[in-house]
Amino acid sequence: MLAPMPLSAGDTELVQIIDAALAEAARRAGRWLACRPGCTQCCHGAFAINALDAERLRAGMEALRTAAPATAEAIETRARQWLAEHLATFPGDPVTGLLGESEEDQARFEDFANEAACPALNPATGLCDVYAWRPMTCRVFGPPIRMGQGDALGCCELCFIGATEAEIAACEMPIPHELEDALLREVAQPGETVVAFALLPAAPASHA
Repeated sequence: MLAPMPLSAGDTELVQIIDAALAEAARRAGRWLACRPGCTQCCHGAFAINALDAERLRAGMEALRTAAPATAEAIETRARQWLAEHLATFPGDPVTGLLGESEEDQARFEDFANEAACPALNPATGLCDVYAWRPMTCRVFGPPIRMGQGDALGCCELCFIGATEAEIAACEMPIPHELEDALLREVAQPGETVVAFALLPAAPASHA
């Protein structure tokens, strides 16, 4: 297993908190949690990632390009194929990869690439090739979570089948939203994108 490249202290702390919370939630959930290697339902369909997620993925790709260039090349090939198929309907800036923030763009995103496999998903193994650097959405998918204060608990539809509301609530995974929000406020280039853009090398800056 490749070691992740060094990330900012704040993001490293965030990842550690999330991973510990996931491990504890999985321990409490036991048989209710269906997540297993090779279960890829959550690896299909486009979803927004924030600037912290994108930077973490870029760090992972840099590590792979050095330590496992063949893996990095395969991921980049899948990312380019993904964009070639879906870029024409991308609800945002196709050059920067930033998602649009208008109501129209947000509505278009609801139907964007809903069935497409994530380019980080290895079709041969059914595993994520950038697992150590995966976005927060991927890290919290499965156990019961609340997306914000007061929100109802939600979990993967494959998990907790037959469980009571009390059994589900007992396995809630806490999310450090305040820490993530604070870190995002420090990011110089805010905005959301999708995984495919973050997996590819940044285009060289043009000089007039």
